[in-house]
Amino acid sequence: MKACYKTVMSDDDPRTPCPPYGYSCFCDLPVERQIELVAEFHAYRIRPTRIAYRLGIDIALIESLLAGEFEASRFERLVKHYRTRRLRQRLGAADQRRGQAAYEQRQIALREFELNTGL
Repeated sequence: MKACYKTVMSDDDPRTPCPPYGYSCFCDLPVERQIELVAEFHAYRIRPTRIAYRLGIDIALIESLLAGEFEASRFERLVKHYRTRRLRQRLGAADQRRGQAAYEQRQIALREFELNTGL
């Protein structure tokens, strides 16, 4: 079952906007792109409220994606892709260093990846 999420709250919506009106930007992206962006920000461990604030995406959509209620398999696949990409970036940054600093940075990146992916 696909849900339809609006990018802007209507006047008759009883919820309080998070963040309040005037503090966030308007999101005119299609839902597919919003899902990709939420997955990327989630892979980088950005808080859901911060994602909503920065991108203007409805917090209800973000929470339903994180809870696995909406597009669960696609969202998990995207998060895995972005976490793997982040690991490759961090390992590349470690390769630019030398000696103990490179080893430590590589170990931290691998440890965080294993912790986040549950391997």
